[in-house]
Amino acid sequence: MPYLNLKAEMAKKGVTIETIADELNLHRNSVSNKLKGKGAFSIEEATIIQAKHFSDLPLKYLFKRSED
Repeated sequence: MPYLNLKAEMAKKGVTIETIADELNLHRNSVSNKLKGKGAFSIEEATIIQAKHFSDLPLKYLFKRSED
């Protein structure tokens, strides 16, 4: 799972895939696929997610891609 930090922080704060999908105006499956590494978040998407939910955490940490 490439975005392990983001997934962990989402779980800690109770932020769902559906919430992020609604905020980014994307389908739930699109967000799920990006979290799995089947695509990437744009810088605009990453900035929105970080600003709305994780303003205390740096983008570089949240969106660090972990290789399996």
